[in-house]
Amino acid sequence: MTHVLLIAGALPQPAVLKASLEKFRAAGATVELVGLFAGEDIEPGLGLGGLRSLTEAAAERGPVFEKRVAKLSGPRRIWACIEQDRQVRRFGRRAQVLVALDAPAVYAVWRLAQRNRRADAVFGIAPALKALEARRERPVHYALRDAARTVPSPVVAARSTRRAARRGAGAALRRASSPAVMRTALGAKAWRTAVVAPKVPDRLRAKLARRVSTSMAKGGRKAGATMVLNAAAQRTANRALRADLLAEAARADLARGHDDPALRSTACKAALALADQRYQQGDAKGAAAALSSALTLAFHRSVHFDRLTSPLAADPAGYLAPFHASAAFRALGAPRGRTRPAAPAPVGRPLRLLVTTYSNDNFLQPIRDRYADHPGVEIRFLDLKDDETLRPLAKGGQRMMEYALGGQKAFGDQVEAALRPHLDWADTVFVDWCTNAAALFTLADPGTTRIVVRLHSYEAFTFWPHLVDTSRVDDMVFVGDHLRDLVVETLPRLAEPGAPGLHVIANAMDLERFQRDKDSADIRFTLGLVGVSAVAKDPRWALEVLRLLRERDERYRLVVIGNGLDRKASPAARAYDDLLQKDLAELADAVELVGRTEDVPGALTRVGVILSSSVRESFHCGLVEGAVSGALPVVRDWPFFAGKENGARTLFPADWVVGSEREAADRILAMTASEEDWREATAAAAKHSLATWDWSVISPRFDRLLLGD
Repeated sequence: MTHVLLIAGALPQPAVLKASLEKFRAAGATVELVGLFAGEDIEPGLGLGGLRSLTEAAAERGPVFEKRVAKLSGPRRIWACIEQDRQVRRFGRRAQVLVALDAPAVYAVWRLAQRNRRADAVFGIAPALKALEARRERPVHYALRDAARTVPSPVVAARSTRRAARRGAGAALRRASSPAVMRTALGAKAWRTAVVAPKVPDRLRAKLARRVSTSMAKGGRKAGATMVLNAAAQRTANRALRADLLAEAARADLARGHDDPALRSTACKAALALADQRYQQGDAKGAAAALSSALTLAFHRSVHFDRLTSPLAADPAGYLAPFHASAAFRALGAPRGRTRPAAPAPVGRPLRLLVTTYSNDNFLQPIRDRYADHPGVEIRFLDLKDDETLRPLAKGGQRMMEYALGGQKAFGDQVEAALRPHLDWADTVFVDWCTNAAALFTLADPGTTRIVVRLHSYEAFTFWPHLVDTSRVDDMVFVGDHLRDLVVETLPRLAEPGAPGLHVIANAMDLERFQRDKDSADIRFTLGLVGVSAVAKDPRWALEVLRLLRERDERYRLVVIGNGLDRKASPAARAYDDLLQKDLAELADAVELVGRTEDVPGALTRVGVILSSSVRESFHCGLVEGAVSGALPVVRDWPFFAGKENGARTLFPADWVVGSEREAADRILAMTASEEDWREATAAAAKHSLATWDWSVISPRFDRLLLGD
């Protein structure tokens, strides 16, 4: 019986495949088929001797392999899957005829023919049938030829020998540098010494350092895993390798819940130096990759979000000084401008308003409702995450950087084509959150369309505002003066001539619905905290206030409304939550965790004192909603902004704001000493909140901004 192996780069046409198989069977051959197609796409009952989908074979090897081979060209992808699949290699070893059904399969047939020199390697069905016919007519000739070709070709034999040697050496190295070895002090010290040994080639040193670092981390020596990468970087002359090793060391440091500012700064500076070198060489792709590495380190969530301090808030200019000194970074923010200025509001027809965001529309509903019913406005809403064309473009942060540096022309063309219908329709685009949606919309020339971007708080501690071309933004909106001040410090171009108009307008809040009766006088002893899903909310501060109050009166208790911390966010968040859980266990009898609720106004009827315990806030809607509900507002002087020109003390009435847990406890004790004092203080707070921040008060400011009223 003659064995034939068919290899296809794509699904064969069913009719052609069926007819071919009938001819092979008539010639006395058993046929096996493999290729880049789904097995279920092959019609059953064709009489195949074997069938293997290379697509499914890649998936079986796991997502890492599947992702790696997906980047290869068609011919290389076919061979990479075959080389790792025992079943297909077995098909190849016993085949007398190897057949490429299409051009992408030719390379795989050639590689298999080097291993199986007995087989005829052909391209197409007709040559395969001809090879079968020749074997049938001259059986003795082919028997002798096959016997002489039982050994693989010298090239394959040499390659196999080298591969076996590498495998043996690699296995020995893996055993010698295993996590078990790294758990011992002697083993860890020996490998640290080996990594920094003199005269080791850079690439070998980097490879060894990465292997040792991984084993150390698995062996429980996470600090050592960081140290070995850093030490290898110091001995590496190659600028790109050195920058990569430093970045990996800084990321490993953050991944273990630690942050070495000196290491992180060194890694950022190395990446920026590499970005500048590549930018000067005209390598936009390489420069963008290095910039992306520096920015993701500088704005890592563990540095700004999952701890109670931020170097950016403490000294914005100093923290970002290395970036502002980088030529590549300055080019990233260089104004591209617009061909025409934004047109004034139209006359004789409604203004066309496009409201857009990426995924987060939490603060947009009152705005959308207002202009949906406005006779002078035609409104559309666009969530980029829900748009099949725009979603992948909006995720391309590094591609945006590369485009800004002069590369990725095709990406720019895609963005232009996807956004142009929206820009041509709209008179004004209101982008909520200064993140990827804002960056994407300013990649395209807006023409005469006016662009308005609103920044809350989160974005100020990310790299996204630095990717926004502010020369194409007409107005920027901040929800607090303190946020405006911080962003202007981090983005100095906002203070230059031609910068967007800067506006401070509070969040849109329908506050009247929070006005509910609080019948019981004992409610004044219940503290409330709304929203504790981030470390920045610092609920431990509120628990310390509760401790101080209960030292005086055990009637005080705390209600926590909202989801708890995401422990999986980072090791730093997990470390904070560990401490929080101990506090909660200690005060279990005095704390009630309500969790997330859709009826926040109802939940607030049980609260007599509303706390803002955060280290930073853009505005803190939950606090104001609590104040309107009739709870006494107590606001921590948010540490990120305390002592600066603007902050909690300039946003809220002075008597609401306290500088410490003790001051908070004293304010609460004084204002809740009697029901009369409490009700008087809460009534004044509710009146002030409604008169200052209710949507009926704020909405005319949005009209002036968006409609030109």
